[in-house]
Amino acid sequence: MAFFNLFLLLAMGHFLGDFALQSDRMAQEKCAGADPTLPWWIWLTAHGAIHGLIVTVLTGIPLLGLAEWALHGFIDDAKCRHRYSLVTDQVLHLGCKAAWAALMVLMFPAEKPWLLHL
Repeated sequence: MAFFNLFLLLAMGHFLGDFALQSDRMAQEKCAGADPTLPWWIWLTAHGAIHGLIVTVLTGIPLLGLAEWALHGFIDDAKCRHRYSLVTDQVLHLGCKAAWAALMVLMFPAEKPWLLHL
């Protein structure tokens, strides 16, 4: 049950970060070749950092947040390069959340160190 609850929290955090906290400008300009006012990689880095922070807050593990930051950026960059669809992009992101939840349950089977003690 701990895995499922933490996965749900991480998934909710993901949708918050990918839709509510991502402006239209960020969604467009995080892709290479967009408006050069600010380099695309700065937008992509900032977007990934939002996701990294959400994972860090929910798990209490900054290294998981760093891993999320990096992987979110790689996944979004590949989507921007039209390597796969938005649906595949979201499945990959949710797969990362499942991995983080599984790691937490495996690392801390008897305790719940994340912020919202489930």
